[in-house]
Amino acid sequence: MSADTLKVYISTFSKKHDTGDGHPENPKRIEIIEALLNEPEFSSLNKIQAEPAEIEQIFYAHNEDYVFDLQDKTPDHGLTSIDGDTILSPDSFDAALYAAGACIQAVDDICTPSETSEEGNNTDSPSRLRAWRHSKTQKAFCLIRPPGHHAEPNTAMGFCLFNNVFIAARHAQMAHNIKKIAIIDFDVHHGNGTETMTRHHNAQHPNQPILYISTHGYPLFPMTGDPADNDETTLNIRLPEDCNSEDFRDIYTNHVFPALHQFQPELILLSSGFD
Repeated sequence: MSADTLKVYISTFSKKHDTGDGHPENPKRIEIIEALLNEPEFSSLNKIQAEPAEIEQIFYAHNEDYVFDLQDKTPDHGLTSIDGDTILSPDSFDAALYAAGACIQAVDDICTPSETSEEGNNTDSPSRLRAWRHSKTQKAFCLIRPPGHHAEPNTAMGFCLFNNVFIAARHAQMAHNIKKIAIIDFDVHHGNGTETMTRHHNAQHPNQPILYISTHGYPLFPMTGDPADNDETTLNIRLPEDCNSEDFRDIYTNHVFPALHQFQPELILLSSGFD
């Protein structure tokens, strides 16, 4: 992969989101990956300082009352616990805005064809896809926290404040007229918030479907993601006990990739928790 086809979106606020001593979701998650990206083999990657999302863009995923209540709960000093796992510090709300903003920025760069593309102004799907291949940004990686896939429309939970990947998906549809999007969530925990949002969205906007695919362990928090509830736009796969790399590859080869080929998304978003 050439360096000009991948951009890495970062934010200094990601490390300012303080969750307290001993918390498993802490700034070291960012610091470790930043150190890796500073190695010589990654030195040519284009690293972009993210801009914060607009409050109106957060409303793609969350109720207004929830967003403003979260802002009000953000402390001026010290830490505030929303639940046993989810912590707010003075910079947490801003960090969440920047995390969502990084994903929005990545979508904008990927979905905007290069000015040199002759098909850049053509809005029909096949031509737009061909134009994207001429874009300088074909892939993006958002190095951000707080994470997002547990955040429900009106509830923060599981370390998560704003549902970054769903916000990015809706931004792609609203700002770039992308019709079909796939979200693949490979965290060991099920993304309950993302599934809730995609199910509600698909019921309201069947002409703009979002496919949600999750591979996750069970029984684990949040004890959701039952394959019995799968439908045309939801594919939950519970990983076998002691799942190894071969098992994982087989699941993606035999189930995830065929679902993607059948759905034919115009854009794929990876919800990458790395748990």
